[in-house]
Amino acid sequence: MLSVVVPTLDAERDLGPCLERMADADEIIVVDGGSRDRSAAVAEAAGARLVVAPRGRGHQLAAGAEAARGDWLLFLHADTLPDPAWRDAVEAHRAEAPGKAACFRLRIADPAWQARVVERAVAMRVRWLGLPYGDQGLLIPRSLYDRLGGFRPLPLMEDVDLVRRIGRRRIALLGAEAWTSAARWRRDGWARRSARNLFCLGLYAAGMPPERIARIYSA
Repeated sequence: MLSVVVPTLDAERDLGPCLERMADADEIIVVDGGSRDRSAAVAEAAGARLVVAPRGRGHQLAAGAEAARGDWLLFLHADTLPDPAWRDAVEAHRAEAPGKAACFRLRIADPAWQARVVERAVAMRVRWLGLPYGDQGLLIPRSLYDRLGGFRPLPLMEDVDLVRRIGRRRIALLGAEAWTSAARWRRDGWARRSARNLFCLGLYAAGMPPERIARIYSA
């Protein structure tokens, strides 16, 4: 059984298409962190299970995993849209590497050349460092997730924290892409947002508490 877990916070605009695309999942859980828009109504209309949790992806993802019934978990951001054939890629991975986690190949939903540069940089980071971010989705066997202790209640870097515990050798690339929103890059600028992401990752690797990094990330 495959459970898809989607954390939301005022994600009404993106959530509907995401849930429609993931309709082939055995179970969809939307974990809302206190949205003031119609995110909860969109989730319920799509037939997803709605879970309410404290705001913050670490809290929300952990709550979704706890509520999930599947023996495989797929964590996915609301503004990320996998290929239509995503389920085939998931099934192929489960058959070929049943003990490993996996992520989608990142694509950014923007025609700008800067988007292609970011995609290539992310591909290199995943290949050489084994560090996919949450906007690539994370597929993981429930047994491995539980053994590692799952998501920690961090305000930021919850995805990097778990991926580091999984380890590079236990993460594979799925044979499918996932398109994520370019809103952050458009808002902050391609170079500025990318540099800030890399800077925050460096601070985390140097041991700075995620609470302090979150303030820098949101500045």
